[in-house]
Parts: sequence; structure tokens; C-alpha cells
Amino acid sequence: MTVVRYPLITEKAVGMIEKQNIIVFAVDEGATKADVKRDVEKLYGVKVAGVNTSTNIEGVKKAFVRLTPEFKAGELAAKLKIL
Repeated sequence: MTVVRYPLITEKAVGMIEKQNIIVFAVDEGATKADVKRDVEKLYGVKVAGVNTSTNIEGVKKAFVRLTPEFKAGELAAKLKIL
């Protein structure tokens, strides 16, 4: 079972991809940071430097996934066809 649901495409998320090497995903409400890291690394073949999570007022949990410098969030976004 995967905890990552789908990548989020907002103006702020696109800016994070370009400037901070961070890609944003909507994840299951019960997912931990470790679960998200493991799932992203397994699904997309990248190395994750860190994960931050937040839940918005509608109850959607977002994971801000920072990739290690050898992997580019822009390349992953292109692979996912979100850029």
C-alpha cells in the first residue's frame, strides 16, 4: 500500500520545485514522515533529504519532500508530467 496519493500542482509548489528542490505530494492522513520518505524513494527512484508535513483546513495532508542535491525535483516533476 502506498501512502503517496498524488503530486500537488499550485503556484507555490511549482516555485518550491524550481527554487528549493522540493516537491509536494498529497498523502494519507495517517502517514508518518518516515512512511512518506520510504514510499517516495521506492516509487520514484530518488533519495530524500527530508520531509515536512502539514494538514490544511479541508483535511488534506501535504508532504513537502526535499530531494538530495544529486536528484532534481524539476526532473521528477517532468517525469510525473506536472511541469
